[in-house]
Amino acid sequence: MNYSFLDFLTLLGSLGMFLYGMKIMSEGLQKVAGDKLRNILSVMTTNRITGVLTGMLVTALIQSSSATTVMVVSFVNAGLLTLGQSISVIMGANVGTTVTAWVISFFGFKFDISILSLPLMGIAIPLMFAKKSNYKSLGEFILGFAFLFLGLSYLKDSVPDLQGNPEVLSFIQNFFSTMAWTTLRM
Repeated sequence: MNYSFLDFLTLLGSLGMFLYGMKIMSEGLQKVAGDKLRNILSVMTTNRITGVLTGMLVTALIQSSSATTVMVVSFVNAGLLTLGQSISVIMGANVGTTVTAWVISFFGFKFDISILSLPLMGIAIPLMFAKKSNYKSLGEFILGFAFLFLGLSYLKDSVPDLQGNPEVLSFIQNFFSTMAWTTLRM
């Protein structure tokens, strides 16, 4: 399998879609988040144990610790969680990934949440054209959420397999050895 320039651009585009989804989701969340969401998040992360359990539960539901971590970062960015609360949730997300892998290997099923991206976009677009600003903000949040999962799905598919594709590994090795040599000469 040859890794072409188009494959590299696909990787960059999927990373861009992921980051754009995170940005839109964070901005929509900041606009739509009221005291209710802040109270729910504070109850779910009152101490370290409930924070870890929350991270495990969310990761088990969406089956992606990366998405859980991105959502936690956007909650911190929106001022809904503190740094201490977010650390326990992220630790729970990492434990939840392991638990999810055990469940999948034991029961043999996995749900791909990226298939919900297009229906979520179908819900979000009409909300974004609503007259009430609350609905617009909710539409932005849902659209960002959909872009986030779609970007994650594309990232998963576009990252090259380094064991099955020695050309990419060779390119990376040559690039870093050349870069190190250039740095030493300076």
